Amino acid sequence: MAFIHDDFLLSGESAQRLYHDYAAVMPIVDYHCHLPAAEIAGDQRWDNLGEVWLAADHYKWRAMRSNGVDESLVTGDASWRDKFDAFAGTMDYCLRNPLYHWTALELKRYFGIDTLLSANTAGEIFEQTAETIRGDGFSARQLMQTSNVVLTCTTDDPIDTLEHHAAIAADASFDVQALPTFRPDKAMAVDNPALFRPWIEALEELCPGRIETFDALLAALDARHEFFHSLGCRLSDHGMVTVEFDAGGSPATLNSVVRKARDGESESMSHTDLVQFRSALMVELGRMNHKRNWTQQYHFGCLRNNNSRRFAVAGADAGFDSIADPVNTAALGKLLDAQDLTDELPRTILYNLNPAENYAMATMIGNFQQGPDAGKLQLGSGWWFCDQLDGMKLQLDALSQLGLVRRFVGMLTDSRSFLSYPRHEYFRRLLCEILGSDMDAGRLPRDFDLVGATVRDISYNNAARYFQFDLPTL
Repeated sequence: MAFIHDDFLLSGESAQRLYHDYAAVMPIVDYHCHLPAAEIAGDQRWDNLGEVWLAADHYKWRAMRSNGVDESLVTGDASWRDKFDAFAGTMDYCLRNPLYHWTALELKRYFGIDTLLSANTAGEIFEQTAETIRGDGFSARQLMQTSNVVLTCTTDDPIDTLEHHAAIAADASFDVQALPTFRPDKAMAVDNPALFRPWIEALEELCPGRIETFDALLAALDARHEFFHSLGCRLSDHGMVTVEFDAGGSPATLNSVVRKARDGESESMSHTDLVQFRSALMVELGRMNHKRNWTQQYHFGCLRNNNSRRFAVAGADAGFDSIADPVNTAALGKLLDAQDLTDELPRTILYNLNPAENYAMATMIGNFQQGPDAGKLQLGSGWWFCDQLDGMKLQLDALSQLGLVRRFVGMLTDSRSFLSYPRHEYFRRLLCEILGSDMDAGRLPRDFDLVGATVRDISYNNAARYFQFDLPTL
């Protein structure tokens, strides 16, 4: 039997029936990813599997480095074939790493290849996939369509022009929605002049007028928020290592932070000034999200760019990131409460990178649930270091025990690769294995209408409803 077969990860008859009859047929709503919209608009094509797989995948880069691969074969200027061979040589050392499953799934789904990748099979697979990749049926848009993707949300800075999203929306020949997501993290970077100053100057070009006050910054962000909304954006996203909250910032303090950041005087800000500024800005961004009926996503707990020597060579998002210290849940509660006090807390998803915090986050969302939005606050899917079998199961278990798992909006790719959609299949198979095993053990009723509807909702329907997308439910 091939390694990837019809019942991969499905150990019992109930799990198999749930997957094949209820999960597999559902479309994909990939509501959080990092695909470049330009590549969707331009219908990106590639020359070989090394280019497709290794151009921007820090999961693979980390594994290769752990296997002693030189950086020239990871992010350096070696040929795609040499990089591919180095990755193939790493695969036999990836047993129990999710890369082993993902790699086998992608070879099976997109190329019909059952041969497992290794140093011995690298040449055969490289040549066999090259014919498909260079053929007529293999491009960014075609991969999305053949993967049954109906909508994807990219990740975009407020200063992005969104010209590629507009081009995609105007193209009647392509039926997959590609919507922007508003990610204003650089507005928070007032303590980093090298990042903040060019960003705010670009914002001033789009929203004419010098930004020297907190209100002026809010007005510019709100204008961009409205522009994003006009192009179909319905989500914001915010990355935070942890949460600090102090609502005591006076107008004078907030204005001072903006001015100092604008003028390159960040070193004169106190830590209290920074926390008060960021707290006020997060509350105001939440109000914008509420005003336009968006969903906000909070990603917590990533300590980025730990290896400064490698960062200087490879740059950001190159695989030198780790799980940070625990999130300050007390401060998180204050942030959500500050938005809720005025009844302006939007739909919110909390993603924690440390699985030890699943229960804390699952109990936090329960504090702010309210009608008529069923499941208004969500415990986000297993993310980044946790989007593997154990991490996803722990997330599902915590949500099941402390919330309503049937209201869960399901999986996402969080990826820069057009070949990553089997991660939705991976998640759905695990979901069906968990529920099917419970049915077989008598922990859930043997009611396929009930449990199957739960599978359909988590796989697709909940996302279609929750985010207010223009999508049917099935």
